[in-house]
Amino acid sequence: MQEAGPRFLGRCINVLGAAVSATRSLGLTPAGFTPSIDRCMLLPGTQLLHRPLRYVRALGHLPSRSLMNLGELVSALNDFASLSLAESWDNVGLLVEPSPPHTVNTLFLTNDLTEEVMEEAVQKKAGLILSYHPPVFTPLKRVTWKTWKERLIVRALEHRIGIYSPHTAYDAIPHGVNDWLAKGLGACTSVPLRPSTAPSCPAEGTHRVEFCTDNSEHLDMVLSKIRDIQEISCLTTLPARVEGEEQTRVSLNCSQKALLKVVALLSQNSLYQRTEILLLQKPLLPHTGMGRLCTLSEPVSLLDITERIKSHLKLPHIRLAVGMGRTLESPVKKTALCAGSGSSVLKGVEADLYLTGEMSHHDVLDAVANGISVILCEHSNTERGFLRELCDTLAVHLQNKVNIVVSEKDRDPLQVA
Repeated sequence: MQEAGPRFLGRCINVLGAAVSATRSLGLTPAGFTPSIDRCMLLPGTQLLHRPLRYVRALGHLPSRSLMNLGELVSALNDFASLSLAESWDNVGLLVEPSPPHTVNTLFLTNDLTEEVMEEAVQKKAGLILSYHPPVFTPLKRVTWKTWKERLIVRALEHRIGIYSPHTAYDAIPHGVNDWLAKGLGACTSVPLRPSTAPSCPAEGTHRVEFCTDNSEHLDMVLSKIRDIQEISCLTTLPARVEGEEQTRVSLNCSQKALLKVVALLSQNSLYQRTEILLLQKPLLPHTGMGRLCTLSEPVSLLDITERIKSHLKLPHIRLAVGMGRTLESPVKKTALCAGSGSSVLKGVEADLYLTGEMSHHDVLDAVANGISVILCEHSNTERGFLRELCDTLAVHLQNKVNIVVSEKDRDPLQVA
């Protein structure tokens, strides 16, 4: 029921006075501006309040979360970790996309997207699920209600939820999954076991071929045949002075396969003796790549390392194979690690200890025979804890434009019985 007359107007003025006081207390009043209310405006029986408000959201100057367009959010996630860093066999990026336009208020993080986790995402009104492991890996021939992975896609589209997976791109980046796992060892320095290279340098070709000639008619014929070879790029000709003579310098980029044909052509035309062949190597990206070789600041016993890892991963038990000639008291200085399934990355690396989620029985036997101890923590246990750190990092990267939540249902399927 609406209040009428002087009493209602008096309450409005009281609230206005409180808002003015609040602007002063929060420092939101423009420089040189002194807000005031003429007391002649007050009706009899009304008083001007000077109590500051504890919280005034209506003023509009306090930060609040906003929606992000799906395309904008995916672009920001790709900037955070370039998908070009993922392994070639991996399936990364935006895997499920609701029909546009689609805006996201809540970004939901999980290590594995199971049906239980999907229902949790639905309940929390997620607009995009970031699943570290891609739920769609093997190509689907149909999307029905028959298998659990197909049902994930159906549920996502029914509730207009996108699905994005970074997987091995997050393994490779600095301060990613592997660097998080390395924190469990204690103070150490680390380098990637398999460094990543810059994805766009050089743009084309694996080799550069350069040669000079002073026979322009002969050169035209050779260039014509070179242009017929596939996988040739960046073909250029420039005037050059060689030993006082005017010549033409030819440069081109080519693949390994095309190189054989180029060399054969130049040899047939007596140009090979004047040819230089350069291997185009992409520069390594610092602190980026698969796995880590960690050197501890001070050696510690194998027993101490196991306790540190259990504490870091919040696990009551881990699996340990002691290397040949080693004991629980043997010192550990170098540890090679790879989150998840690390056999292919760790194999052949010289270290005191291998740390990963899972390895094949025979790979463990090989390591032990070479005097290397092995710690296995189950696949996703070496990855899942990173999500809490990721939540904070992404909040800063995305400028708090979306709510970010971590799944409470996500867990490793294996338990110690």
